[in-house]
This record gives sequence, structure tokens and C-alpha cells, in this order.
Amino acid sequence: MLAEYLTRGVKAGAVAGLVFGLFVALVAAPTVAFADELGHDDAVIEAGGTDATGADHADDEGDHTHGEDGDHTHGDDGGQAHAEDGGDTHDAAVSGPVTTVVSIASSALWGVLLGAVIFGAGFYLLEPLLPGAPGSGIKQAVLAGIGFITVSGAPWLVLPPRPPGVEASLAIPTRLWLYGGMMVLGAICGLLALWTFDRLRPAESAGVAARADVDGRVDDDGRDGHGRSLALAAAGALAPFGLLGVAAFLAPTAAIESTLPASLSTGVVGITVFGQLLLWATLAGAHAWLVRRRRGTGRPIDAVNSEADAGRTLDDDPGTGSNRPRSAD
Repeated sequence: MLAEYLTRGVKAGAVAGLVFGLFVALVAAPTVAFADELGHDDAVIEAGGTDATGADHADDEGDHTHGEDGDHTHGDDGGQAHAEDGGDTHDAAVSGPVTTVVSIASSALWGVLLGAVIFGAGFYLLEPLLPGAPGSGIKQAVLAGIGFITVSGAPWLVLPPRPPGVEASLAIPTRLWLYGGMMVLGAICGLLALWTFDRLRPAESAGVAARADVDGRVDDDGRDGHGRSLALAAAGALAPFGLLGVAAFLAPTAAIESTLPASLSTGVVGITVFGQLLLWATLAGAHAWLVRRRRGTGRPIDAVNSEADAGRTLDDDPGTGSNRPRSAD
């Protein structure tokens, strides 16, 4: 059973990684390269401006020398510049396709890793706690949201995405500890949210009648016999994420100063955030599609056993263990 979940997660990760790789190669990488080149040019212009007076004075004193040696110097510099420009053009023509292939391949591997860990083993372990009906895609959406918060969202509260050319004010070891610590805290908050929602959500069927009233019914306002409601469960699930805000407030601040125009800097950061959202959304969508396809072509043994046990009560089978069987997802 675990192997089936891992296989499905790897397939979803491969699809998401390919989509993410194409986005990086066609949109993100060219934009970042343009911003990096623009930031480099601005830095050169700024450095040149500080030495403008000295440069003008040197030009004035060098007029006579230029007149005597200008022809020879122009010939040498021109030939060398032409050769260097030709070499750079050739290198760029070769490195362009190679960079694209490497970006797509590395993104695909990253997607496969996330698919195997989060939507393979993670989905297998957390499926009973994930809200939503089997095959609806809600389970995948919730898990993708927790994954995004763990891998990117929580660390970004302390170390936000930086545009090109921005030097970090914190040392590398400090940044690594902060990023890793926020990832762990994000995962803990996600698990606490799932557990809290599972404890507070109302019973939805007679299959979990032990948590509802005698006959397992749920009122029209979404409450069961113990006063539980979906609104209360959702509010309780969001509460653990407040720990991320506390941690971000207590963590050291990383100052960011960019030489890029504000609009371009915001656009580069927005592309980074959108790329991660695209990756996780594609992961969830591909996994949900694979689950529905699996349910349409064949059902796991757990689903068959669940249907066979649906007509029996606790009196018919007093030795029944879990009252929440694993779904076909």
C-alpha cells in the first residue's frame, strides 16, 4: 500500500516539476537575468560617477598622448575587444540551451522529491487527518498548503525572497539556522492544525457516531451532538500558525537594500512567490487527478473492505478497531 502511495506521489511530482521547470526556464530565469544585468550596470554607473572628476582630469592630461599613440592603441584594443565579444557570444549561445535543460531537469527532480516525501509518504500518514471527501481534491489542497508553508512560507517570514544584487546582512550560518528552524516550526504548526481540526470538526456520518449524538446526525447549522461546528474547527486549526508570527517577531531582521527600481524588484519577488505557488498547486492537482483515475479504474482493497463493513453496526462487529477507515485516496 505504501509503495502505491509513493508511486502516485512521484508521478504527481514529476508533472509538477516539469511545469515548474518550464516556468523557471521561460519566465523566471530571463527576468532574473535581466534584473541582475540591470543592477550590475547601475552599480558600474554609480561607481563611475564617483570617479568622474578624476577621469575628466586624466582625459585632459592625456590628449597629447592620445594624439601620438591613438592609432596604434585603437587597433590593438579594437581587435582584442572583437575577439572577446565573439568569444562571449559563442559562450552565451552554448550556455543558453544548457542552462535551460539544467533548470528543467533540476526542477523536475525537486518536484519528484516533494511528490515522494509530501504526497507519497506524507499523504499516506496524514490521510486520516486531512479534511475533505475522497476524490474531491480538498485533501490534496490542504496538504499542498501545509507543504508550501513548511518549505517556503514560514522561512520567508524571516528571510524573504531577495531580488538580484542584494547582499544579505546576516551571516550564512545564521541564515541557514533561521531557514531550517522556520521550516521545522512550519511543519509542527501544520501538524497541530490538522490534529486540532480533526478533534473539533463535527461528525459527518454514522461511521464516526462515537463522536456525534446517539444516531450520528449533524444539525442544519453544522453542529453535532457535542456542539462542534466547522467554523469552530477551522478557527482552531488556524490558531497554531500564530506561532510563526511570534517566531518572525523574535527572529533577527535581515535588512534588504536593492539598487533595482522598486517595480522591477517587486516583480522579481512576485515571480519567485508565484513559481512556488504554481509548483504546489500543480502537485495537488496532479495528485488529485491520479487518485480519481485510480478510483475509476480500480479500487484498493481498503475501499472494498470499507464498503463491505458499511452495512454492519458495532453490535454486529464489537471487535471493530478504527472507526475511520483509510479512504481510497
